[in-house]
Amino acid sequence: EVQLVESGGGLVQAGGSLRLSCAASGFTFDDYAIGWFRQAPGKEREGVSCISSSGRRNSYGVSVKGRFAISRDAAKNTVYLQMDDLNFDDTAVYYCAAKETDNSADFYIHSRTYNYWGQGTQVTVST
Repeated sequence: EVQLVESGGGLVQAGGSLRLSCAASGFTFDDYAIGWFRQAPGKEREGVSCISSSGRRNSYGVSVKGRFAISRDAAKNTVYLQMDDLNFDDTAVYYCAAKETDNSADFYIHSRTYNYWGQGTQVTVST
């Protein structure tokens, strides 16, 4: 059974940091690109960051570039999202998603291309 389990969310003050984890199981982790997306109440889902299956290439949304960092650990089948200098606008449910790919260098910024999704983890930033 394919599973993506997000963790690491919580309540943090503005300017603080959190590290989200996305633990994958039930598929060959190295064959999948991973993306992080978020959705705030009343807003559309937004792409946050994505990383190729090799981990060598990544991309960030404009609103998080320079503050967030994505990485993956093949030994642990886990992708991380380090989030620094958080602000109120980062408040949302964060989801990770996986897409099977033949190209280890490709990353995917559009949510509709992903095959599997986690249940999400809530991030709340207080002012």
